[in-house]
Order: sequence, then structure tokens, then C-alpha cells
Amino acid sequence: MLDFFTIFSKGGLVLWCFQGVSDSCTGPVNALIRSVLLQERGGNNSFTHEALTLKYKLDNQFELVFVVGFQKILTLTYVDKLIDDVHRLFRDKYRTEIQQQSALSLLNGTFDFQNDFLRLLREAEESSKIRAPTTMKKFEDSEKAKKPVRSMIETRGEKPKEKAKNSKKKGAKKEGSDGPLAASKAPAAEKSGLPVGPENGELSKEELIRRKREEFIQKHGRGMDKSSKSMKSDAPKEKGKKAPRVWELGGCANKEVLDYSAPTTNGTPEAALSEDINLIRGTGPGGQLQDLDCSSSEDEGATPNSTKPRAPKGTLGGMFGMLKGLVGSKSLSREDMESVLDKMRDHLIAKNVAADIAVQLCESVANKLEGKVMGTFSTVTSTVKQALQESLVQILQPQRRVDMLRDIMDAQRRQRPYVVTFCGVNGVGKSTNLAKISFWLLENGFSVLIAACDTFRAGAVEQLRTHTRRLSALHPPEKHGGRTMVQLFEKGYGKDAAGIAMEAIACARNQGFDVVLVDTAGRMQDNAPLMTALAKLITVNTPDLVLFVGEALVGNEAVDQLVKFNRALADHSMAQTPRLIDGIVLTKFDTIDDKVGAAISMTYITSKPIVFVGTGQTYCDLRSLNAKAVVAALMKA
Repeated sequence: MLDFFTIFSKGGLVLWCFQGVSDSCTGPVNALIRSVLLQERGGNNSFTHEALTLKYKLDNQFELVFVVGFQKILTLTYVDKLIDDVHRLFRDKYRTEIQQQSALSLLNGTFDFQNDFLRLLREAEESSKIRAPTTMKKFEDSEKAKKPVRSMIETRGEKPKEKAKNSKKKGAKKEGSDGPLAASKAPAAEKSGLPVGPENGELSKEELIRRKREEFIQKHGRGMDKSSKSMKSDAPKEKGKKAPRVWELGGCANKEVLDYSAPTTNGTPEAALSEDINLIRGTGPGGQLQDLDCSSSEDEGATPNSTKPRAPKGTLGGMFGMLKGLVGSKSLSREDMESVLDKMRDHLIAKNVAADIAVQLCESVANKLEGKVMGTFSTVTSTVKQALQESLVQILQPQRRVDMLRDIMDAQRRQRPYVVTFCGVNGVGKSTNLAKISFWLLENGFSVLIAACDTFRAGAVEQLRTHTRRLSALHPPEKHGGRTMVQLFEKGYGKDAAGIAMEAIACARNQGFDVVLVDTAGRMQDNAPLMTALAKLITVNTPDLVLFVGEALVGNEAVDQLVKFNRALADHSMAQTPRLIDGIVLTKFDTIDDKVGAAISMTYITSKPIVFVGTGQTYCDLRSLNAKAVVAALMKA
């Protein structure tokens, strides 16, 4: 049973609607438009909204959308056939009204389609019932029944045909080389008293091998014994020769010398820094995030070479090359776009886009362009490439935009700290990029409290303490009227991370800090106990922003990480509406040149924005995502 079936134009005019139940179809259809059609995610013609499953079909020639909705617990096999039949009949019946291409004509048009739809629905339901059940395959129809019984009987001692052929080939190759060996087998067999022949089978071969091994040991046994004795005697000498390495600047390796951390407690300022502040800070304005620049050195080197004169082509060949692939005012079909889409898919995968997402993107472009009428001098390649670029830009500009500075100022008016939690897998750069974001916030005049909730990794607290000392040197209290701008809150190792985060938030509220940055331990997406602990930390402390830190080097792994992180946060959360990832921090972007596909993969999977991009090792190496620059680098050959 269908809940609804509606037909509307891409401009938003509802042409006809069928209501199978009393509930309105406005909410599910609006969710489909926001989440799929506007976000260029039309690779799959199915969409799930709450308890409903929506299937849709796009008519790009007449700019129409056909949507059917039914309960997702039902398995309706006739829905695809129904939507195709309705699309075909509605387009043919009201072709003249739709071709006028004016909103007024569509509003004034009468689309009496109720009886036709009910007839098509009845036919589709009956066709699904009439379909005969599949019968099991009989033994007489199988390939095994066609073989004779004699071919399936194997006698003992005989080899199968394939093995016999292989043994014949090997025997033919070794005939010339195994002459003396074959001659020596006969006397060995005579000495052992065993007859040589096929009736003896594999026993004679094993006996011969054993006899040859004994003869070999008798001849060379003395030499082997001597060598083994010499090896045993040399072994302790080599161990005795090895001496511990002495470093030039090495000293006494005791605990006092190796302990570089000063005894500090929460709330006390860090010691002064003896390093060069300019090297730590980096170059560039720290308070303003610059747009990401994806141009590589290869592009700059290729610019002067592009001005070189090319070899002149023939007039006839150049004319045919220019006219090749012109569509000429006809509607595009799947066959026209198939070869171009295959090349585009391979190009996206080569640029580090996940394979499944590359397939879905190309499928979405095909659905968007199928049936669309092209201009006279438009090529299929240029049309598909332009549509793919528009889809990629739309994907990198998701529904919700994260503006941290605005949200922090709003939290200041409410007299509470703004809490950000960082999560991700091991080794992606959570602590380093947390320090970069801290520096960016300090440059904008906000005080920061860093909560060291990574109580598992050795050296995690010391790493944050070093960053805090450097940030304090860049923004000392003297420059801010005696106010401590950055401080570390830590309780050591082996403690509960959720409890430390709660105490840090309470400390920030009491001491008047503007922002709390919570650093968590790196964990793999398959580690259930650690994912449960992360879900507990987020549920108990309810941070304002949950940022997933991922590196730009991953390909298909990005999809697995984000899907399982969101699923684990949803499964292990105790809240009725679980808190999921709000944004992404993309790190190590300076190591990938133009292979920027991880940005597409992460944004496509989560529909969440990339808030920050890490591009280096200094505090100023933090950028905001420029969607057009990323797409240009992605589409570059």
C-alpha cells in the first residue's frame, strides 16, 4: 500500500498528488528536496525519512520529479515498474502543457490523472502477484548429469587427467637433465631389494630419496660437523665483541636528567620559553583564516611551457576534431555519457576519492543529465564535466555552516564557556591542530582552557603542556592586562576522561575562560570499549561542537572511519537523540598535492562541513576550505 505519489516540477509547483493515507506528504518530500536534490546526491533513487521510504525519478527533459512514498517495513516489488509507467504515461498525455515552459500555464493546466494512476497501480500489483515462483534446478539439467559415469570413477594409483598432463610436461622437460640420476636409481633399488616399476608406487621413490640422503650425509657429514662446531664457537665471540654505543653528547641516563617537565599544577602559569617565538608562530595573520590554496608547484612550472608553439594540425583533421562529439540539439542518453562517466570515475578514484562515492557521484550526474536537451555546439565531455563540477561544489557547501567565533560570542553573552571536543583515530594530529585552533582563538581575543583528556597515550599530557607553554609565550598575561589567556587542565594518566572534561568545564566557568578545548585519546573505529567511552564523554558533557579530525591521506578508509564513528556514537549514547559529529578538521593537507579526494569523501558521507584545514607545522598553518579551489584541483588532469 502506497502512502502517497506526487508529481512536481523542479521549480516547486505540484502538478498532481495522490494521498493513500491521511498524513501529509509535505514533510518527507521537503526532506528529499533538501537532503538529496539540492545536495546533488541523486546517485541512488531511494531515500529514507523516518518510517517512510521514498523512491523518485527525474525527468530532465521536462524538469519534472516523480516521487512515491511507502512504509519502509514493506517490500513492494512493483514500485519501480509503477513509477516508470506513470512517468511515461504522464509525459505523453500532458506533453503540450508541459512544453510551454511557463509557470502560469502549469498553474492553469488541469492534470486529471487520478483514474489513469489507479489503473496503473492495479496493473502493477496484479503483475507482481502473477509472477511465477522460481523452481529449483533438477539434477538432469545440471552439467554433472551430462558427464558419463566412467569419467567420475577414480581407481587407486591413477592420477587425474590434469595432473597426468602436468607430470608428462615436467617429465619431457627433465628427460635430458635427469639421465644420470635415472641410471643411478636402478642400483640403489637393487641394493634395497625393492623392485622398480609402477606396481611399487610411491614407496620406491621415498626409499630412493632416503638412500640418497644417507649417502650424501656420509660423504659430507664430517665437513658439516666441523662447520657447525665452528659456528657454535664463533657465536659467543660475536656476542662478546658487541659493545654498547656511546653517544657524543650522552650523559648519565637517570630519571632526574631525563625529566624535563616542571612540577606544575592546574591554575599555575607555565615557565618562560627559551625558543624562538617567530619559528613557533609561523608567518601570516593568525587571527584571520585564509582560504585554502590548492595550486601546486607543477602548475607554476607548466605556465611558461604552455606558451610554446604546438605543431600545426591538418585543416581537415582539425575541423573533424572540432566537430567530434557535438550533440546537436538532442537529448542526452546513458549510452552517450557512459564512456565519459567511466573516465570521470577513474579520474576521481585516482584523486583519492573513495571508490563507492565516485560511483555514486557519476550516477548522480547521469540521473541529472539523462534526457536533458543540449545546445548545438556543446560536447558531451564538457557538459558532463561542468555538471560534475557543480555537484562537487554543492557537496563541499553543506546545509549547516559552522561559525565558531559567532557561537563563542553568543556563549559569552550567556556567561558560559564554549566547549569543543576533538575525536578521531590514532596519529591524525588531534593535539597539534588543537594547538593551532587555540592560537587562532587567542589571536581573536578569546581565552582558552585546554583539557587533557587523553589519559591513555604516553606523552599526551606533556605534549599539551609544551603547546601551552609556547602559546603562553606568544600571548603573555602582560599583553592582556594580567589575564591568563591559555591554561592546561590535566589530572595525569589512567583517569576517567569524561570526569576530567566535566571538571575542566566547571573550572573554566569559575575562572571565566571563554573556550574549553577537549583533547581525547585516539581510537580505532572498531574498538568498542573506547568508542563507548567517547560516547559517554560527549553525552555527559554535551559539548557545543564535536569535531572529527581526519587526515587528507586516506581514501576508502575515510568512509569507514566516519560511518563507524557516527554509528558508534549513536549506538553507545544514552540520550534519546544521540549527538553525532558536527564538523571535520582535515589535516596534513600540505602532503597530498592535488589528490584532494578525501575532502569530498568525508563531506559526502556526513553532510557536515570541513571547518578547518591543517597545512603545515606552525601555528599559522590553519586554513578555511575553499570549495572552488578544491574542485579545481580535483578536476585537474
